Amino acid sequence: MHYHIRPIPCKPYSLNWLPERLIVSHYENNYGAVVRSLNALRDRLAGLDPTTTSAVEIRALKREELSTMASVVLHELYFANLSGDGKGPAALMTAALEEHFGGVDPWRRDFVGAAQSLAGGSGWVLLSYSSHERRLYNQIALEDAQAIPGAVPILVLDMYEHAYHLEFAANAAAYIDAFMRLIDWTVVTERLTQTTAGQQRRGSHASDEALPSISVEELSAFMGTDQRPQVVDARPRNYVSRNPDTMPSAVWRDPERVDDWCGQLSSEAPVFVYCAYGFEVGCNVATVLRRRGFDARYVRGGLAAWYGAEGPRAGRVAG
Repeated sequence: MHYHIRPIPCKPYSLNWLPERLIVSHYENNYGAVVRSLNALRDRLAGLDPTTTSAVEIRALKREELSTMASVVLHELYFANLSGDGKGPAALMTAALEEHFGGVDPWRRDFVGAAQSLAGGSGWVLLSYSSHERRLYNQIALEDAQAIPGAVPILVLDMYEHAYHLEFAANAAAYIDAFMRLIDWTVVTERLTQTTAGQQRRGSHASDEALPSISVEELSAFMGTDQRPQVVDARPRNYVSRNPDTMPSAVWRDPERVDDWCGQLSSEAPVFVYCAYGFEVGCNVATVLRRRGFDARYVRGGLAAWYGAEGPRAGRVAG
């Protein structure tokens, strides 16, 4: 079964110290690439005959699958623990850092020191909870699949150069400082609570569950049929002026003037609406269209998820 790309959980335009183009490039070009690599590896493994395939080949593919799956998960955790709200750790998280590190500042020094040790190299820095020892650790993972057995990452920092070089070049210290300002402590605390108490974390898009949607993979498959989908590019005008590329067969429509153009749509076929990242704009336009009697669905993850799943666009610079 293929792994479906996840919509970007953070809002790239709200991260003041990490530019939008850096986050979007990282998501589309790097996270998207590892998802595609994982699916290709699983296709190869599914097609192998273990009675005729050498042990060396099976071992190599299994090792690569493990590393690639770890990279997929770590990227998703990384994007999800970014926020532009500027809030520090609340009481529960502060108490946990006090218990295991002696306070927020000692933890921060240790975490930043671990990150700086990877400057110019590659790897991940993780704040992980070990259920085996019932304690928090700051950990360096020099490879994607390196982890303390049984430990759960609750804060993830990507120190591979693709995460920062496009904007910060060799200045890894500035990138680390920006990351530390943008930690979503609510997410980190929820991960710790879920890990230690078994509580289920609320989904990232819980408020949108009632609104029908479609994944980019499902939309791509739909486009491959004989049906002619109605695809609406509802990105704000300023986004389209910066990036005029659209999904195949898509037509741009002003999200602020839905009533002016919705009469041009057919009520006999579904309408698929996307924005840049799958947040408020696409959802709002789809909601208005549904109120006007159309079978409208928003595209989860928006145009960024489409590029991540489909691969780099011609002429685009990979991060």
